[in-house]
Amino acid sequence: MNVHTYAKKWAIAAASVVLVGGLAACGNGSDQSSGDKKEAHTLTIYSGQHKEVTDALAKDFTKETGIKVKVREGSSNELAHQVAEEGKNSPADIIFTEETAPLVMLGEQNLLEKTDSKALGNVDKQYEDPDGKWVGLLARSRVVAYNPKEVKESELPKSVFDFAKPEWKQKVAFVPTSGAFTNQISAMIKLYGKDKTKDWLEGLQKYGKQYKNNKMALDAVEKGEVGVALINNYYWDNEAKEKGADNMNSKLYYFGNGDIGDMISLSGAAIVKASDNKKDAQKFMEFATDVKGQQALTEASSQYPLNANVDTKGMKPFSELNPPKNTLDLGKYSDGEQALELLQEVGLL
Repeated sequence: MNVHTYAKKWAIAAASVVLVGGLAACGNGSDQSSGDKKEAHTLTIYSGQHKEVTDALAKDFTKETGIKVKVREGSSNELAHQVAEEGKNSPADIIFTEETAPLVMLGEQNLLEKTDSKALGNVDKQYEDPDGKWVGLLARSRVVAYNPKEVKESELPKSVFDFAKPEWKQKVAFVPTSGAFTNQISAMIKLYGKDKTKDWLEGLQKYGKQYKNNKMALDAVEKGEVGVALINNYYWDNEAKEKGADNMNSKLYYFGNGDIGDMISLSGAAIVKASDNKKDAQKFMEFATDVKGQQALTEASSQYPLNANVDTKGMKPFSELNPPKNTLDLGKYSDGEQALELLQEVGLL
């Protein structure tokens, strides 16, 4: 994929953003100022991922290598902008983001170190930067969670676009404030244009039911309040892991035909060029892409590992997914700005 076609405004924003001091104090590294450098054999990770996911990976990495890890948490975009602001004085060794667009921005600004071939070789090249500046670690799929008591599988449509029609009135839960939903809208604009995307959003607004977060949307399906919910796979897979899939009132539905409703998106990581500890940072990238690290990530998140040798344990095999083409790189739509503008235009934000 051509990951170098992202919006130029990312670079502008990164150069001009001014972050409050509190962000630099996030996570376990709050005792350091942004200009401090690390002690030997301690890695500082800027993480925009879910806390439990990063913690699981860091714990297993330390157990395997003896290298300590400090984590600073924040949103992926803010942390990427912070790395850009700090420049050569950044205390970050690794940046771990929930989306790949912030990594693309940092790579374009020459703020990332090339990852060694050992780590790059663990992941399919389509999930890596062509120049080796970042590596995908996890993937998640958009899915439809449905309650068979409310909606039969045979009644589910062949495209996510069909959910914005009168026959689905008050039956579809969606979360317009979700980052994954925004990412999906960005992909729709790229593939189908603004007008068709706007029509879909207006249909969802008219006939669907809005929820504050994906967990609430899934709960509504479990309780039979709605028939289906548009969510990411890991919300359902995490709950099924806790309860047992047979104890769930809902099931997952995949369109299976390349529809935008089965879109996948990536989380990734990279070594920050300013790192004083690149040797250990390379070890981290190798561990994070190898079987042990990928297993830790998958077990903690129910997202898909990008190392094909990892067991997904009850999840639909990643090899069986059939996502739409040309959505891993959203190019000029990767910053989500046009998607947010459209969501505001139709009154969903």
